[in-house]
Amino acid sequence: MQAWSDGEWQVSNIPASAATKAYRCPGCDQEIAAGVPHVVAWPADERGDLTDRRHWHTGCWRARDRRGPNVQRGRSAPRYG
Repeated sequence: MQAWSDGEWQVSNIPASAATKAYRCPGCDQEIAAGVPHVVAWPADERGDLTDRRHWHTGCWRARDRRGPNVQRGRSAPRYG
């Protein structure tokens, strides 16, 4: 569990060996390729549940309180779930 300015979050580190799919990082809007270690975070209180999990680059997660809103990708960019 980690406390941030926007509440408490459950955070899990995903090692490279367990990173088997590509995801889109909400911090930088770039792909997290399969095989790249990263973190998964979701709200720890009643605001969310496991369906609210998001995969983040480790550096993006650490810097999330120092960044402005992310740039949204274009309509033709691939989408990752």
